[in-house]
Amino acid sequence: MSEALVVAQVEEQLLDLGLKRAAAVLPACVDWAAGQEATYVAFLQRLLEAEQEERHSRAMQARLRLANFPFHKTLADFDFSFQPSVDERQIRELATLTFVQECGNVIFLGPPGVGKTHLAVALGMEAIRQRMSVYFVTMQKLVSDLRRADQEGRLDRRLRVYTQPKVLICDEVGYLPLDALDAANFFRLVSERYERGSLIITSNTSFTNWGTLFGDQVLAAALLDRLLHHATTVNIRGNSYRMKDKLRAGVTHALSGTRDEANVCVGNESR
Repeated sequence: MSEALVVAQVEEQLLDLGLKRAAAVLPACVDWAAGQEATYVAFLQRLLEAEQEERHSRAMQARLRLANFPFHKTLADFDFSFQPSVDERQIRELATLTFVQECGNVIFLGPPGVGKTHLAVALGMEAIRQRMSVYFVTMQKLVSDLRRADQEGRLDRRLRVYTQPKVLICDEVGYLPLDALDAANFFRLVSERYERGSLIITSNTSFTNWGTLFGDQVLAAALLDRLLHHATTVNIRGNSYRMKDKLRAGVTHALSGTRDEANVCVGNESR
């Protein structure tokens, strides 16, 4: 039997076993093994590594889809020089995800546009890269979803969507006040995730105002007690990234105006 025929048969066997990537790279691996005079074990390892990498890539893409991110951004995309209030070393330490292993939380506080959501998503992306389950949801969508589930008598089942992921990112906490039912549902979620999974929260509201936000000082205190027990709080103070280009354009315009005024002065002196 010719080598080409044997390779074709092995390709079919690999496909029957569901090893599509291994089947695709088989001819190239055969050529590599012949050229390198590789052992059978080295040849098999190279073939299986290709299949493994493909499966890991597919799994990561699936986790990314399930994570429900509003965008895909990493720490490499974050401009630390524009936001000096952010301690880059602290963020890099958080990106090791030790806090996830310890079922801790991360809370980003600051005004709109300073990069809270970007950093939250970047940590979520790193968690996915490390094969953890992640889910992203805005506070408004979360409480609306739980309210509807509660009204339909399926709250327990729906809560599992938010309690099962290793990392839950809850964005925009504090933009709208909550009524008693929504506050109670959120408290239950936080309680059920307490020391079982990690929360990453972004908020524009300081902790001292959470009593007003949740409409109940006692509930807010109990909520913060659970959230902050194992938590890192990152306070961000600075300009909005959405104004970044406009700010830079304003500086350029100001400099241009200064140069124009200087030219006018020179021109007046020459006359």
